[in-house]
Amino acid sequence: MKNIKLTYLLILFVLLVSYSCEDVLETNAKDAFAEDLIYEDPDQVERLVYTAYNSTEGWGVNRFQWWSRRFNIEAASFEAKFNFNNLDLFKLRSVGITPSSMGVWLQKWSNYWDYVRSCNEFLDRIDNSVAMSVDAERVNVLKAEMKFLRANLYAKLINYYGGVPIMNRALGLQDDFNLERNSYEECVDFIVSELDEVAAILPETRPETEFGRATKLSALAVKSRILLYAASKLHDPSSAPANDPLYVYTKSSKWQDAADAAKEIVDIVEGRDLIAVADAEEYQKLFLSPNQDILFARPYGSAYYDFGTDANSLWDQTQSPNGYGGWGLSSPTHNFALQFNMQDGSGTTSAAFDPLNPNANREMRYYANLLFNGAQFRGRDVQYYLSDDVNKFPHGLDSPEGIGNTSHSSKTGYNIRKFQDESVDVAGGISPQRPYILYRLAEIYLNYAEALYHIPGQEVVAREYLNKVSTRALQPEITASGDELLEAIKRERRVELCFEGHNFFDERRWMEDDHLGFDIKGLKWTKTDDGSLTFVEETVVTRPWYNKHYYLPIPSVELEKAPSLLQNYDY
Repeated sequence: MKNIKLTYLLILFVLLVSYSCEDVLETNAKDAFAEDLIYEDPDQVERLVYTAYNSTEGWGVNRFQWWSRRFNIEAASFEAKFNFNNLDLFKLRSVGITPSSMGVWLQKWSNYWDYVRSCNEFLDRIDNSVAMSVDAERVNVLKAEMKFLRANLYAKLINYYGGVPIMNRALGLQDDFNLERNSYEECVDFIVSELDEVAAILPETRPETEFGRATKLSALAVKSRILLYAASKLHDPSSAPANDPLYVYTKSSKWQDAADAAKEIVDIVEGRDLIAVADAEEYQKLFLSPNQDILFARPYGSAYYDFGTDANSLWDQTQSPNGYGGWGLSSPTHNFALQFNMQDGSGTTSAAFDPLNPNANREMRYYANLLFNGAQFRGRDVQYYLSDDVNKFPHGLDSPEGIGNTSHSSKTGYNIRKFQDESVDVAGGISPQRPYILYRLAEIYLNYAEALYHIPGQEVVAREYLNKVSTRALQPEITASGDELLEAIKRERRVELCFEGHNFFDERRWMEDDHLGFDIKGLKWTKTDDGSLTFVEETVVTRPWYNKHYYLPIPSVELEKAPSLLQNYDY
């Protein structure tokens, strides 16, 4: 996928006609219509598909704003908050998000639709192209990749906005642009149909040189997630915050459909165990290079960063503590840190948890995913503490009085460790092919477990696949049943899939209001006169909850262009 490094210059390839063929795609003819020439050559067609891969998510929530290239929706979820000066860049506090004040969410709607339009223009032309006649087998796979990317875009659109207009062709100058929104259920059906079609065409595996390109398993993974989401409480007519076709899913077979979608992947991989790890370090490394458990990801390396050649958009710089030269942009909440079990599998409400020593004897993933006061990181201990007497003990290096840009010191007493490669420099260090993981096998097993839980008589198999994830993380087997089993599944998703973009949607689809609006807690550490460390738990900020925040609004500037689009409820 190395050619993708060219593609940020080509985000809207519908505009290719305005560029010189020689400058952009190295064709020879300068006086011909660029797009016609592109569709004559399978190699050039492939480059168009590379361009569309930029529609997938990366390290940043919004590539069109400087700050938001460097953190993602973990900072708007139960997991974390945006750290720098406690700014409310997601507009979740005060009166909440409004259609005219959307913060870092603003360009999501237009960005996704730009890519949908690009996919549609490609799909409108490819069947009758010269390239198709030259190498139909290869070009049909490229066509399937583009359909996969369009389906993935629609999945993201309905997760954020509810039902949206289904456009399966590019609109021309004579078309009516005043579009109406399709129902949520119609959108799910469209996505599933497209994914079923391309799953039959895409290869099941790819060579290492094509890591990051769609496979059959990628398509089935998107299908699994979207059907699980559709089956959830948020979309049930009896519990949806707005019982409106734009948001509800009415199929009585919904949980069986979600289970069957996950089972397709389970059968292909023969229900194999996840990659085994011996400790937190080995677990960390699962997220730093390609491996067989990854079903779809964006690759990163020396040839391609997230935003041009802007290496400081990678998480080594953006999420490390200030004392290491990092920016710590997403600080995990203490509320979330308490979701990590003890080493013996008990929770933090059990007698095994020492409230005076919260970092002791925790489960392996606590040490792999979080930085906390005293954690060993890049050759020293993390130091969030302030000193009672600087003449005896200096302030901690990572504290508000430490080194580096102290405005980036963690407000919660935690930073994100996951995805960081400690073998490279904090500022500008590049790991070969470090992936931003979009879909992986552990998620599918958890999807399967959750769907099966909701089907009578299937708890045994649900526990089996839940334990494939939990025991890989060196936790004892889960034996819970009933409501306790469902809570175990939810906790496992929070911990196993943390900081991967899941929790923002999971807490919403489960309608866990206590994890959507809450006092964000942190630990404030102090080194006392005798050198001992103490802490107090404090409220850092309060994040209120508004039911409108189950979805984003359509930006007001977009509604002005297409007044027939209905705004989401309560906006």
